[in-house]
Formats: sequence, C-alpha cells, structure tokens
Amino acid sequence: MKKIFMAIGALIALIGIILAVPAKTSNAEFLRIHIRADSNSQSDQDVKFKVKSAVVDYLTPKLSDATTKQKAMDIVERELGNIEKVCNKTLAANGFDYVSNAKLCKENFPDRAYNGVTLSAGVYDALIIELGSGSGNNWWCVVYPPLCFVGGESNGTNQIVYKSKLLEIIRQWQENRK
Repeated sequence: MKKIFMAIGALIALIGIILAVPAKTSNAEFLRIHIRADSNSQSDQDVKFKVKSAVVDYLTPKLSDATTKQKAMDIVERELGNIEKVCNKTLAANGFDYVSNAKLCKENFPDRAYNGVTLSAGVYDALIIELGSGSGNNWWCVVYPPLCFVGGESNGTNQIVYKSKLLEIIRQWQENRK
C-alpha cells in the first residue's frame, strides 16, 4: 500500500513539474542581432559576413560582463556609434562606399534554431545593422544570451552554459522537501 501512495505522489509531483514549466521561452529574454546586406549581389553578401565577424569580434569582450539582457542592451546602446565605425571600416577596407546604420529596436523574427536552441517567431528586442540600403538577404543571431558571441559569458570558460528549467524545478522541489 505504501508503494501505491509513493507512486501516486511521484505521479502528482511529475504532473506538477510538467505544468510548472512554461511551454516556450519568452521573447523578452533575448536580444537578437540582424545584419542586412545592401543587396543580394555576391560581393554585398560576402562583405555582410565580414562585417558580422568584425561586429562579433568587437562586441564579444564588451558583452562579457553582461549578466542580464538589460545589461547587454545598455552596452549595445552605448556602443552603437562604435559599432557603426567597425562596420564602416570593414566596408571601406573591402572597397565599398556605402555606410552602415545601427540601432536598437523591436523587430519581428520568424522561427529560428541556433545551436540546438529554437526561438519562436515573434517580436524581439534587436540590434539592427543595415549595410547601405539594407535591402539584401540578411544574417541574424542572438546577442543575449550569447548564442553567437562565444566567450561572451563571464563564467570563466569559452563555452555557453545552458540551464534546464525542469532540472531547476526538481532541485527546488527536493530542497523544499528537506
């Protein structure tokens, strides 16, 4: 009889845990980045990736102390002028005479998977970088948490640390039982 009560208790606890885990992550937890090329010509697409690399290299050390999305947004907002300078320097070094425009705003994104993490379609805070007219194909990723900025977490490693909400709930439940 004791085993039946324990099994029922475990089942109830499991159902409670499942119901307590949100079905999807909130868009409010992410700061995304979107770089739009001037056109779809091969040269504009190639320079877009060079700009992306330069921006990631520039922002990675700046964002290493960003422990929250708000801190990351504050850093990016403070660095907007410098981000444009990095982009414009990269464009000029590759023979392009157009310039960039960087801004923080809300933007609609489709479903997207990054390194095994899927973000739902919706409106997200984003760093938008337009190269020239910004009418070409684009590149996007996530600034915070740093899915595209490896080494961006201040955890002493060069790896991104993912947390399991389910594991956190189970551990909290176990702590409360003690």
